[in-house]
Amino acid sequence: MSAHVVEVVPASSGARRIILVSIDWTRDKDPRLPLGHASIVAALRKAGADVRAFSFAINLVGFDEELIMRSILDSSQGHKPEQVDVGLGVYVWNDHVVKRLLVALRRSGFRGRIILGGPQISYAGVGLEQLYPEADAFVRGFGEEAMVAIAFTSERIAFMGVHWAGQVDSGVQARAQLETLASPFLDNVIDLASGQRFIRWETQRGCPFRCSFCQHRESGSRLRRRDIPLARLEREIELFVRSGVDDIAVLDPLFNLGDHALAVLRTFRRLGYGGRLSVQCHFSTLDDEFLDACEGLDVRLEFGLQTIHDREARAVERVNHLDRVVDGIRKLHARGITFEVSIIFGLPEQTLGSFRQTIDFCLRQQVPVLKAFPLMLLRGTSLERERTRWGLEESSELIPSVIRSHTFSEQEWRRMEALAEALRRTEGEHPACVEALEDWVAPAPDTTGWWSPAA
Repeated sequence: MSAHVVEVVPASSGARRIILVSIDWTRDKDPRLPLGHASIVAALRKAGADVRAFSFAINLVGFDEELIMRSILDSSQGHKPEQVDVGLGVYVWNDHVVKRLLVALRRSGFRGRIILGGPQISYAGVGLEQLYPEADAFVRGFGEEAMVAIAFTSERIAFMGVHWAGQVDSGVQARAQLETLASPFLDNVIDLASGQRFIRWETQRGCPFRCSFCQHRESGSRLRRRDIPLARLEREIELFVRSGVDDIAVLDPLFNLGDHALAVLRTFRRLGYGGRLSVQCHFSTLDDEFLDACEGLDVRLEFGLQTIHDREARAVERVNHLDRVVDGIRKLHARGITFEVSIIFGLPEQTLGSFRQTIDFCLRQQVPVLKAFPLMLLRGTSLERERTRWGLEESSELIPSVIRSHTFSEQEWRRMEALAEALRRTEGEHPACVEALEDWVAPAPDTTGWWSPAA
């Protein structure tokens, strides 16, 4: 199915109609509404707004931009144009589609307000009107309370994180009171009664680290961690167990941070959750108390190592202490805890040789699942602003990756890409060292020296 279209019927009507559109990069097993989108819908419903929500999968065959247009225009019928708002989340994978859609909406005669949010908005500097001239408002940061504030007035209200086109742009981020935030699960925005077995979930927001390639931070500062109250999480876990959910991917940028994570794990165990629980972790905060809390659960710990080399790590503000990494891996093996490690190719200061060494380190540590991802220069990140310093150059793809720098050529990057593909193809049965992995990589049939995955 190329698109999932979900209409969310409100409990009561507000003065305005809010049409929320999510253009997602999704997998077949994902819920029809992504978590962030559903959380905004839940907040609007709780406030009594008249909201319609749609989700379209951009990465599936048959994706239809015209269908998005028709869904918006059909949902605006019966309301005065000035009483209709359209909200869209803008991401690196859908930016080009959103820009075309906004032009098409205005050409069709749509006169309602267009409100944009998402990472491409949250982490952009001044000048959003030049990037999206058809839009009326931009929400940086958490969208729930900002969208509720916008939904109940036709005025250009002053609200933290909301920038109106043509006004002075303060660049601040919107906040959300997690203590009172509506739950998309408990409020049945994400419907578990239909047999949805896999979900994405959150227990906290924010990250204490300052990785220069990551958007989980405010410009120039750490994004302070905020916990969702345990009482709400406990009711959600009870619902997951009762509904037969058996695969949960926790979206927290970093889960294993102190007492809150321990309490969440103990709640899963106490309530008898028997499914898989996948969480993002960091070796520097991996301790025995956290590993003890994992006992009795089917957990998959996912670690973003990125690189073993100090120069590369410092270039992206992501320093690792390899003694902690080695000790952590040893403990995970000893306890039989499932885990995986991800690394990045295309980093500043990286070479083909140093990337091979990072792979070799992980393979020799018997990391059971090792994944390598290309570096992307995400909007608003420190690394995007410093691309000239490192000589970082991107591909011309719709979702561009860094393919050249001062320390590696495009041909060398292609060889890194081929090694990453070899890791994907051997997942679950990785070779013991990088030399053995390269048996899965064959020279491309040309004279450039590029490598490509073996047929």
